[in-house]
Order: sequence, then structure tokens, then C-alpha cells
Amino acid sequence: MKVLKTGAAVAAAVALALTATACGGGTKDGAAGSSGDAKKDKVVIGIKFDQPGVGLKTPEGKFTGFDVDVATYVAKELGYAPEQIEFKQAVSAERENLIANGDVKFVVASYSINDKRKEKVDFAGPYLLAHQDLLVRADDSSITKAEDLNKKKLCSVTGSTSAQNVKTKLAPEADLLEQGGYSECLTGLENKKVDALTTDNSILAGYAAQEKNKGKFKLVGLSLSNENYGIGLKKGDKDLQTKINAALKKMVADGAWETAVKNNFGPANYKNEPAPQITEGS
Repeated sequence: MKVLKTGAAVAAAVALALTATACGGGTKDGAAGSSGDAKKDKVVIGIKFDQPGVGLKTPEGKFTGFDVDVATYVAKELGYAPEQIEFKQAVSAERENLIANGDVKFVVASYSINDKRKEKVDFAGPYLLAHQDLLVRADDSSITKAEDLNKKKLCSVTGSTSAQNVKTKLAPEADLLEQGGYSECLTGLENKKVDALTTDNSILAGYAAQEKNKGKFKLVGLSLSNENYGIGLKKGDKDLQTKINAALKKMVADGAWETAVKNNFGPANYKNEPAPQITEGS
């Protein structure tokens, strides 16, 4: 009889475990089960780590910049607190891969919307309209327009649309050097290894405004292209696209967008365009 009782107890325990599993098994990343009230664990967001004013990881390990503020606001609207955000470096050439491989939930990394990129990823937004410009040394008066780059050394980052725009349309004889990050280009500019750095004026303004760079560089003041920054996400994820668009609209409406612009770009006297209309996904 003792053996029978033990067997019955084991059977009851197994049945109870099976019932619990069927009613409310765990879900990936702490997502809510059938009750819907379990909290999400974290969200991984791709940003730039080397763009002052836009996306920067400081030596202390903090993250600052306009894109960081936008990403944090959007994450909040998706249900994530700041401490649940994991920022992952998204260099220009790897943004599509990070999204496609599921390494990030979305990318907020001075990511200009264009048709070629939209073949691989979807976008929400846009959330900022920037213009391509040139950064040169403060004492250089030889470059006042894009055509002046012919026969000169131009630097940008691998995967950037800015350098190709100059090389193919504006200064085909420019000697183009592509680096892994803008910091390398800036070092080359300071050391006279290159004559100009090209990318969006928002990014250039952030570099020029850094305390260590004040007086060293200047913006030429051109508008070589329109760059609509969007938030990149996995192709076909319409639900996430809709939620992010709603978050961006709310950020503009409640004044948080304007505050972020002033906090991050104001020191460089950057003249921003008004918040653009949301066009992706509509």
C-alpha cells in the first residue's frame, strides 16, 4: 500500500506540473503570458556610439544625443523604462544586418530613408530633416562649394549616402576615403590627412560644438541633400511601425521633440527644420 500511495503522489505532481505548463508557460524576453501583466525584460536599440549631439557613448558609459532621446521616448511608449533599454552600436554599414538578424528591435542612428534601404528594412518616421554639409578646418578658405572638392581628399564613413552623393553628383574627381566611423575622419581632418568631412549638418554640428574641437573646424553651410532620418525596423513589421509612428507624433505634440533638439544641437547654433510629417507606413 505504501508503494501505491507514493506512486499516486508522483502521478499527481506530474499532472499538476503539466497543468501549470499548459495554463501559462513562460514567453521570450519576459513578454506577457495569458494574463498579460508580466513585464518585458528589455529592448535592444541600435544607435551610433561616436556622433556627438546625435548618438554618443561617453567614456563613463553613458549615452547622449538627439537619437538617444528619441529612442528612449519611443521605448517608453512601447512600455520600456530607461533601465530596460540596451543600446547596441550600429555603424552605418551594419544597420540593415542588425535589423535583419534580430540583433536589435529597431535602429535610431542618423538613418536616412532611401529606396535602396527600403528594399531590406522598413522605416517609421521620419523624425528629423537634416541637410548634407561639409566640415573643414577653420583656417581653410579654399572650400566654399562641393565642386571645390575635386582633386581634394574627402572623408566619410563606409555605408554612408553622403560621400557617394558628392562623388557621383557633385565632385567626381574627389579622392574619397571611407572610414569605419566619423571620429577617424575627424582625426584625419585635424591632421591634414583629408581636406573635408561630409555627412549631415546635424552630425557635423555636434562634432564642431564639442569643447575639445571649438575653434578647430567650421561648417561650410551647404545644403547638398535632404536627409530624412527614420527609425529602421524589420521589414513587414507593420504593428511596430504603427506604434513607433504614434510615439513620434506624441513626442512632437507634447514638446519633448523640440526640447531634445535644443538640448543636443543648441550649443552649435544649429538651425533645425520643423519636425517633419510622418510619411512611412501611411
